Amino acid sequence: MTREEKSQVIAELTDVLASSNVVYIADISGLDAETTSNLRRTCFKAGIELAVVKNTLLEKAMEASDNDYGDLPSVLKGNTSILIAENGNAPAKVIKEFRKKSDKPVLKGAFIHQAVFIGDNQLDALIALKSKEEVIGEIIGLLQSPAKNVVSALKSGGSTIAGLVKTLSER
Repeated sequence: MTREEKSQVIAELTDVLASSNVVYIADISGLDAETTSNLRRTCFKAGIELAVVKNTLLEKAMEASDNDYGDLPSVLKGNTSILIAENGNAPAKVIKEFRKKSDKPVLKGAFIHQAVFIGDNQLDALIALKSKEEVIGEIIGLLQSPAKNVVSALKSGGSTIAGLVKTLSER
């Protein structure tokens, strides 16, 4: 690779990192071609972009990025793949599901909305993260709960004025 090619790859990686709030770093070495294809297919279906990168180029892209990756560059040893996603826990779920069949991919680290996770032991914690949509759904459910209770209490007495008065007098 020439210097120009390397600088172009670093610029592309920097752009990808700048536009992504969810970056997983994993080791997929040792997987045969069929298993790697299955992993790529699974990632594609889940909306995850999987790419194999050179450690030094990724480290330079992390340095050039505006994000603070903390100690994440320290895990860039051996074979490295990055998984880019919109949903914070989607890559962790794919890794966990895929590891039911083999011992790879191994999670090296993750960067999720300014938080850094290092090590394969963080996989269960990453799976437990809720997506933005899940959090919004829970909040809406909590906000609707009191209103639903009042409406159901009013309906339980009937729709007549006598039933309404009776329901209100019981409370």
